[in-house]
Amino acid sequence: MALLAVGMAGNRVFVRPFLKKQQDKLFDGGELASLLSQSLLTWGVLMPVIGAIALPSLKPWSLRFGIPAIFTAFATLHFLSGSFDYHKDDCQGSPLTNVCRVFVASFYKKSEQFPSDSNQFYKKGDESCQSFSGTRFLRCLEKAAIVLPDTEREDQVKNRWQLCSVEEVEEAKIAVRMIPMWLTFIICGIVSSVGSTYFVEQASHMNCKLGNWKVPLQILLLLSRGTQWGFSSLAVRFLRFLSRSQKYAPPIMGIAIAMIFSILCCITAAAIEKWRLNVIRSHGLLDKPGEDIPMSVYWLLFQFFLLAGLDSFLKKSAAALYKDQASKSMRNYLRYFTEGVSGLGFMFSVLSVYVVGKVSEKGGETNWFQYTLSRSRLDRYYWVLAALCSVNLVVFILVASSYRFKNREARQDVEDG
Repeated sequence: MALLAVGMAGNRVFVRPFLKKQQDKLFDGGELASLLSQSLLTWGVLMPVIGAIALPSLKPWSLRFGIPAIFTAFATLHFLSGSFDYHKDDCQGSPLTNVCRVFVASFYKKSEQFPSDSNQFYKKGDESCQSFSGTRFLRCLEKAAIVLPDTEREDQVKNRWQLCSVEEVEEAKIAVRMIPMWLTFIICGIVSSVGSTYFVEQASHMNCKLGNWKVPLQILLLLSRGTQWGFSSLAVRFLRFLSRSQKYAPPIMGIAIAMIFSILCCITAAAIEKWRLNVIRSHGLLDKPGEDIPMSVYWLLFQFFLLAGLDSFLKKSAAALYKDQASKSMRNYLRYFTEGVSGLGFMFSVLSVYVVGKVSEKGGETNWFQYTLSRSRLDRYYWVLAALCSVNLVVFILVASSYRFKNREARQDVEDG
């Protein structure tokens, strides 16, 4: 699982910008580059669909894992064969490195006094930010921009880890200020992870028939993904509608709605799981985990539907929030910040199962998580997640209400959504 996570993270972060750079360099934009991009997108959608339908029909797990491993090895060798022909750009640094530089420089100058003259702060000639913000949040970091009087200015500028510009300090302060809001997304990531684990496991032994046709489970999962795309369009329209009024912060409203979706999703999942367990007991299937359950799998569509709302509204609203509040140099990294924080939720989901299971054992009670879902009590776990999501929503509202927003610039960004 750890290797899979590292591989997926590397692909998500680097593949898309790398391919775009190669297309732009090779074809100089134009219709040919657009045609190639559409072709890659088509194959990128078709191949996973074909694999998702074909691979489950293979019984041995060695083949299920072996075939993707062979294709991945071939793709890696093919990629490496062109290493000397790729167009490469010079390293330009990272905004995250600048944030670290600000902390190092401010610690280095922790004993310095704030100058009375603003000209003693280092400002680049082309900076749009020529003074510190009026909020004066985290003033200790502003010491990173102090130009020391007893050292040549040029020498200090060359040492980038001991002197930062005013704009770089402001960018670091904005990043630190957004951390509490980022942390509230972890619970949403935990709920999202349930959709690809327990939801799928619940559906695997339920009645998938639509009339006389047994619908493959992969088709239902693709329909869930299509619902998420539809919700993405709805989220953009919703944010556009809210952005017409100056009284509301559209991204904040969208994130709050996503968290409400997470609460409703967990409550719905708990109710349906309770019903599923009752059906299992009434038909004597408690110790027959391989038998199909006489309950339609389409009852699970409600929780998949709500989960799609959570993922779509959170993704679009978080992107709009970052575009509005973060500095321009950090906007290229915003999508990765969102996915990274949500990814932490996927990792914490494993921890949450372990902790909830241990707590449920206290007093000599049976652990809620057994070797089969029929013997487990997922409904109670879903209720715990619903409670966590409710607390998380309250915390988010408190954090958002105390957050000092920049002047609203997200209207155009939402429209570009």
